[in-house]
Amino acid sequence: MQDKMLTCRDCGREFAFTVSEQEFYAEKGYTNEPGRCPECRAARKAERGGGGGGGGFNARRDREMFPATCAQCGKSTQVPFQPRNDRPVYCSDCYSSQRSSSGYGRRPTQRGRW
Repeated sequence: MQDKMLTCRDCGREFAFTVSEQEFYAEKGYTNEPGRCPECRAARKAERGGGGGGGGFNARRDREMFPATCAQCGKSTQVPFQPRNDRPVYCSDCYSSQRSSSGYGRRPTQRGRW
């Protein structure tokens, strides 16, 4: 296998479809060669808001945040939900320590034992 020279359908420039890219495409099961050069692919991705569907990173970044005070350390923080008085709210550091000490997120072994 060797590098292939392809022509970008957007800008008309030639670009290399390298052996490693060809191997990657084959590994992923892609049957079509890229139609755009890396620069035009990057520009198109930026136009679409950074890629992947389903909201992803941009949806999280644009999520409305609410001010809160950490129930453990008293630090001011922001959370992606409207805090309620009947539930404690933690800053990210305290939330991580609460989560790790409570065993939340741990999974049993294959035989169902912790």
